[in-house]
Amino acid sequence: MGDIEAPNSNRPRQNVLLSVLPSKEFASSRKGMLLIAEVALSFVSFVCFAASTAAAFVTVPLLEFLAALFLLFAYSNKFNERFKGFMWPLMDFMRCVSASIIFFIISIISVSKYVDGSSKAAGIFGFIATIVFALDFYLIFNELAAFLKQGGGESNEEPSRQQDEISDSDSD
Repeated sequence: MGDIEAPNSNRPRQNVLLSVLPSKEFASSRKGMLLIAEVALSFVSFVCFAASTAAAFVTVPLLEFLAALFLLFAYSNKFNERFKGFMWPLMDFMRCVSASIIFFIISIISVSKYVDGSSKAAGIFGFIATIVFALDFYLIFNELAAFLKQGGGESNEEPSRQQDEISDSDSD
């Protein structure tokens, strides 16, 4: 009888699902909302490119979707605090810069060269994704610049955490 699960044993499955989803705190933060928007826009752009005649561009939205999904998972589970060996802000900055440039280029090409509706839709969603990725790298750049102005090379803490500590001590 130990092999058969009780009918009301759905509790562990719900906990596993909730552990994969971002926490409510992170999802309502600015970084969380940007990452969720990047994941959603990359996925929609991927689907539109897959259904269009511009299917050659399907790789970029797929890779950006997976990268943004990974960082959403990593930041929401606080892997950036556990694994200090990675330069999380710099990795995120480079991802956003490259994504915004590449999304901008493929969006221009898909809107101007292809005539089908799904290519145009993919281009429009690509332009919106370009704006979101550019906003994200602008905000990361400002955090990194403030971190470096404070002499951030002296410690290994992340800029956003140090920024929070400074704003907390200023309010005292």
